Amino acid sequence: MADDLPDKRSKPNEVDVFLSKVAVAPRNTPSSNAKGKLLFAMDATASRQPSWDRAAHIQGEMFHETANLGGLDIQLAFYRGFGEFRVSKWTDNASSLHRLMTSVFCLAGETQIKKVLQHAVNEAKADRLNALVFVGDCLEEDIDAVGKVAGELGLLGVPAFMFHEGSDSMGRYAFEQIAKLTRGACLSFDGQSAETLKKLLGAVAVYASGGRKALADKAQRDGGEVLKLSHQIDGKN
Repeated sequence: MADDLPDKRSKPNEVDVFLSKVAVAPRNTPSSNAKGKLLFAMDATASRQPSWDRAAHIQGEMFHETANLGGLDIQLAFYRGFGEFRVSKWTDNASSLHRLMTSVFCLAGETQIKKVLQHAVNEAKADRLNALVFVGDCLEEDIDAVGKVAGELGLLGVPAFMFHEGSDSMGRYAFEQIAKLTRGACLSFDGQSAETLKKLLGAVAVYASGGRKALADKAQRDGGEVLKLSHQIDGKN
């Protein structure tokens, strides 16, 4: 129904204020003697099992792509079921992350993207966080409340890379807003584009480890969706 659609005209001044602050916020580019830190978050509700399995299969690409950039620490976060939200320890080992992901099974429940963003804010404040990756297909929460936390993350200089699966227009709109408020990127994929997701996860890992220049260099080499991702965080589209 039309009443369920977000009012794109609402609160434009608040969004503009957020974006103007984010534009001058410091960016969390890793120093030359520090590993990049990436929060890898996923929707683990029941409909997500095929995507979870695909991501578990290709997550090693994130470590592989950053081997020559000083490495990468990754923390897995996911939600499922009735309010369950979990995070792993930080790891720089692809096999450890793969074992963890393959031990998780999906359960029916509602989205908890606000919790994901709040956890990212907490991590960034406690130490350092270079990027957030989120993989999901919809948002079932108050978009203004979610946007507020996304804005806080943007002010901390942490871009959210939102990977949207499927055709849910509300979900796509929400993911785009989160990406905009954090100066990140929103990209779509489907069940047939595992190779594209693999390349994009590798590209985000490169950004987390080496910053914008490392991503720009990779985008020039790979082109395609990786170049689109690079252009989004540079504000070129």
